[in-house]
Formats: sequence, structure tokens, C-alpha cells
Amino acid sequence: MLSSTADTVERWIKDNAHSLGAIDADSALTDLSPLHEMTRDARLVVLGVSLRDTHELAVVSHRVLRLLVKELGFRSLAIEGDDATSALLDEYVCKGIGDPRVLLANARSFWRTGELLAAVTWLRWHNDRHPGDPVRIVNLAGHPRRPVSQQDSLGDIERLLAENVIWWHERTGHKVVYWGGIAHTATSRSRTISPSTPPAVHRSAGSYFREFFGSGHLSVGLTFHHGSTSYDIPAPPAEFAEAVLGASGMDAYLLDLRAPSTPEVRAWLDRPTMTRLIGPVYDPGDDAAYHLSGGSLAEWFHIIVHCQQVTPARALNS
Repeated sequence: MLSSTADTVERWIKDNAHSLGAIDADSALTDLSPLHEMTRDARLVVLGVSLRDTHELAVVSHRVLRLLVKELGFRSLAIEGDDATSALLDEYVCKGIGDPRVLLANARSFWRTGELLAAVTWLRWHNDRHPGDPVRIVNLAGHPRRPVSQQDSLGDIERLLAENVIWWHERTGHKVVYWGGIAHTATSRSRTISPSTPPAVHRSAGSYFREFFGSGHLSVGLTFHHGSTSYDIPAPPAEFAEAVLGASGMDAYLLDLRAPSTPEVRAWLDRPTMTRLIGPVYDPGDDAAYHLSGGSLAEWFHIIVHCQQVTPARALNS
């Protein structure tokens, strides 16, 4: 990006971003108050993280969930990645049946974190105090279609992820929070996941969400600049969106990409870009290879939540 454009975008980010100061999941939600207006018409809020096992991105996701439940009437949470465990967690948050620590310990690897345990435990606490108006975890029991399987093609997986949430929404009438990975949630009819040979190009679940929910769909991308999990992650390459998102000097912020902007800023938001996309397999020496492409920030997301530095999520036994 030309230096003058980068400077213009950085100024726009500083002028429009809302600083997030809390890193404790139980903190007051005042710094998230701008979400009230941003989510006013939403029936589905999608939280897509670029790396699942970080403390900071998980905590801010939990805090957004709390806000949506307590203040905006959302009554279901879809946690991407393990349908069988979701059904058991639904019993726990609604009826107190089971031990959530044991359930998560037997779930997919990226679910085995203290941060997700804290979110599930908070839902149980909330439901215990509001027994007539509980928050559910999306439970596919009784679904006429089979759950998502690892044997499905990548394209089928995207479609099924969306269909399952749509089915639940139609069945319950609930406003839903979807918490998953950015590769699935970014709204795109032809997003590309790298590294992959050949590159994996598919329509995303997020595109099905936008098609069904229309203006009631809100896509939130949770990004970061650098940090560590089980490996050290360097600063992003200059061509990645995070290089500009991280130039604001803020530790963490919330940014509505639909905010008024100049033609130069709008052109940057609309141009093809790349964002980090890091899964269980990652080589810091080939950092640039791990990315999402095939679209623009404005196509993929309505809102960005950006953290400058991330640290590892807590193991369940800590």
C-alpha cells in the first residue's frame, strides 16, 4: 500500500475506533457500549476469530456474548466445531446436568480452554437466575439432517454449518451468537484458505448466513497483529490487513467498517486483501503462507475487533 493511503487509513481508524480496555471476562461492559447501535437490527451476530487458542480473542468474544445476552436479547450460542459436545453443554447450561470441565476436556482440541469453560459457566450462572428465559447452546438433536462430519467436503461443511444454525433459529425464534473460526464466518462466495495444495476455494458459511438473514446478519472479524500461543507469531507481512490495523497504536479496539469514510479509505476497504488464518498446524518461519484471501475486509466483515498482541489461552487444568 502506498504510504499516503496507509497514513489516511490509519487516521480514519484512529478517528473511528472505540478503544477496548478490559481483558477480564467479568469486567464491566461499558467499553463495548458502541455495539448497542451496531447490533440493533441483528438476529445473528457472527464472531470469527483468526486464531482459536488465544486468551485475548476468547475473552473479548465472551464479553461480546455477555453484552448480547444481557442487554440485547440474544438467547442462543452456536459454538463451532463439536456438535456432540454442544448437545451436552446445552443440557448443562439449561439444567445443570454434567460437568462442563469434563465435557470440554473430551471435545475438540481448540475447545479445551479455560476461556471457553468460563463462558459456558457464565451461561449456567445466568440461566440459574433467569429460569424462565434461558440461553441455549445450539443443539442439533432432532435435526432432520445429519450433523457436520469430517468426511464431508469443505464446500459441504460450509453449507451444513450455516444450515444447522438457520434450522435452530427457525425452530426457536432466538437471536443467535455464532462463535467460530474466521475462515468459516467471513462473508464470501469464493474465499481462499492457505496454505493448501491446491488452494482451497469455497463459498463460506458466512455467505449463506448473509443470504438468509440479510440485514439481520452481522459479521465480526477478530484479528491480531502479533503474539504467541504454542509458538511465537511475528508481526504480519506488509500486504496483510493486520499490518494497517495494527498501526493505530491501540492495544485493542472495535471498528465499524461501515463508518463514513473518504473515497481513498473506502477503496482500501473494498480492495482484495489477506488476513491471518492460523490453525493447529503453523510454521512461524513461513508465516505469510497462513492466510485468508479471495475477498476484501468490507466484503467479509461489518465490524473488526483488533488486538495488537495475543497470549496463549489457559489450559483447562490451570
